[in-house]
Parts: sequence; structure tokens; C-alpha cells
Amino acid sequence: MQDKKTTFIYRIIRWFVWLFSPKFRTVGLEKLPDEACIIVGNHSQMYGPIAAEIFLPGRHEIWCAGQMMHRDEVAAYAFEDFWSFKPRWTHGFFRLLSRLITPLSVCVFNNAHTIPVYHDTRLLTTYRTSVDALQAGRSVVIFPEKNVRRNNILYAFQDKFVDLARFYYKKAGVALSFVPLYVAPARKTLYLGDPIRFDPTAPIAAERERICGRLADAITGIACSLPEHTVVPYRNIRKRDYPKNTPLEVYNDEKTCG
Repeated sequence: MQDKKTTFIYRIIRWFVWLFSPKFRTVGLEKLPDEACIIVGNHSQMYGPIAAEIFLPGRHEIWCAGQMMHRDEVAAYAFEDFWSFKPRWTHGFFRLLSRLITPLSVCVFNNAHTIPVYHDTRLLTTYRTSVDALQAGRSVVIFPEKNVRRNNILYAFQDKFVDLARFYYKKAGVALSFVPLYVAPARKTLYLGDPIRFDPTAPIAAERERICGRLADAITGIACSLPEHTVVPYRNIRKRDYPKNTPLEVYNDEKTCG
């Protein structure tokens, strides 16, 4: 897999994003395996993808919603995913904003280190492209949360991303590792956790459940082990409603931070 050739406009946009966004550092790089892996993190709204694109060291590709790459699909997807939870009286404004960001979205997501993700028959293309990236030594970064609350750190994971490890094992004969990532904008830090190895001998349904559960527990555990800070949730809610993390002993007793 060759490096993407990016447009001049995208490079200008990327520079401005770098200039005005929090400057993230990464903790736990020694926990990354020597070979390419799948890094799974909390979305933290747009902080997760932006931090992964600009500040996460190493060669990697980021899964992104394929709709954000296609001019005729951006507006509907952006409103539903980003702003449909806002008060109803603001929906007209955010529908207009969804249309206005379409050219920007198409430019950014087609130039960044991204792999489009689809939820129809094109999903096979997502897996094939991801396998090619992994074989080329690039890790794949995934933010798989969906609109189902798990605790005050995470929303539940869509679990089909685990199947990428099965596709890779069939192609390369290597059992990939999944590495948990906690994105903490309040601390301007990306925290990597201990890798979790895919078991190709287990039924895929069981592996989806096991790996998603262990990743979610690991990300929650990292968050709870840190000093108190504001957690940026998956949903685009009012900032005054953002949750806090809680001490590690609460997590150990209750298996949750909230």
C-alpha cells in the first residue's frame, strides 16, 4: 500500500487543525507489538480521529464512515450522527451546517489516512483494504462506539470490527493483537493499554464478545486510574453534561465508573 498523495488544500486544512487543536502526547508506546495491530479507542467526539491522524506515532490508517467521503451522503449522515441529539429547535441550523461542511468533509476524509467503512456489501472492501494496510505494516485505528451507553467513559461497541482479525489470519496466518486506547482531551494525552491477542480457534461470535468486553474494560480501567478529569463522551451533548471519571477503587468494586 502506497502513501496517499494529498492535495494542497488538505495540507493547509491539516496545518490549521494542528495549530488550533490540543497537542496530544502518547503514553504507553512500549505496549504496541512489533508488528502491525488494531488500535481500538473511545471516539471522544472528533478528538479521537483528529488525535489519531495528527499525533499518534507510527504508520496507521483510521476507519471512518464511508458516507463522510461521498458528496451526496455527507449531509444526511453528519446531521444524524453529530447533531440529531441537539434540541429540536436547533435542527434547522444543524441541517444547514451539515450541507455546508460537505465540501470540507469530502476533502478531509479522502486525503487523510483513512479507510472507508460501510454497512452494506461494500464492507468486504473495507476488510480487504484494511488487510492490505496491515500487511504493509500499517496499524488500523478504530473507534467503534455506537449510541448505547455502557458507562460514563464509553458507549457500547459495534462488534464487527473484530472480524478484521479473522480476515487477516486467513490471508496472512498471523493472529493480530488489539490494543486499547483511551483518548483524554482534558489531559491532552493518548493512553495505550496492554494488547489482547485474537484467538483464531474460537468461534467468531465468542471472539467478538470477548475482545469487545476486554477492550471496553481496559479503556474504562485506564480512565478510572487517572486523576479526576472531564470525559468527552461519544455523543455530542451539552458540555455541562460531560461526565467525570472516578477513582480506580470504585471501578474495581463496581466494574464501572458511573
